[in-house]
Amino acid sequence: MEYLIILAILQGATEFLPISSSAHLAMFPALIRQDDHGLLIDIAVHFGSLGAVVLYHIRLLISMATALLTWGRSNHEHFVLAILTIIASIPLVIIGYLVSEYDIITIYLRHLIIIGGASIIFGILLAYADNKSAQRRMTTLTFSDALLIGLAQPLALIPGTSRSGICMTIGRMVGLSRRASVRFAMILSIPAILGASVKSASDIAITGNFAILTPALTAAALSFAVALATIAIMMQLIERIGMMPFVVYRVALGVVLILFAFVV
Repeated sequence: MEYLIILAILQGATEFLPISSSAHLAMFPALIRQDDHGLLIDIAVHFGSLGAVVLYHIRLLISMATALLTWGRSNHEHFVLAILTIIASIPLVIIGYLVSEYDIITIYLRHLIIIGGASIIFGILLAYADNKSAQRRMTTLTFSDALLIGLAQPLALIPGTSRSGICMTIGRMVGLSRRASVRFAMILSIPAILGASVKSASDIAITGNFAILTPALTAAALSFAVALATIAIMMQLIERIGMMPFVVYRVALGVVLILFAFVV
């Protein structure tokens, strides 16, 4: 149970930070030399973080849904945001489905060297985007912005990249403020996590593997609580602290993982 608690805390604390939750979920069993935690637990902790981001942005999400249903008459700004969210989610849905069908991530990409390398490379890219990009806009997101962010999202299928991180990186590059980049990355997490969870849950339903359902629910609840607290703190502090603390963490983590891969 202690093992599941740590996994749930890792997922809740890292899903919406630009440091790659998938990297932490993949590396933790390797570091302590445990078997992989399994698909059901992975779904559970992701579903918990999904509930947190939905609850935190519930008013915005309701407004976006209402705007879609009324074709923008209720709120044009949120109608545009909803459309751009759909557009930005399409590449990840398509490529993510294809990747999962051939089990490419599990077979080829969940290696400490790949995770560590991706953490370093995309961390440095995040630093460049945050330091060099002018804040031309505060919250305005254009079609081209959403398309670029959407095309970059599938890179997060590489463990260590960070879906939130790559979204924030491209958001900063196109001129969005830190807060606006973080908010759009969080909104995009909803279809991303939901799509992955539904696909994985269907696989479990087919095999009938429900043996650890109760621990999974516990892990989901803990992930939800930690993720909700993390979102609230990050939205309050991101404009002040910037991306550099996450960059330093990513680079240090990547170096440790690569060294550990050669040791073991």
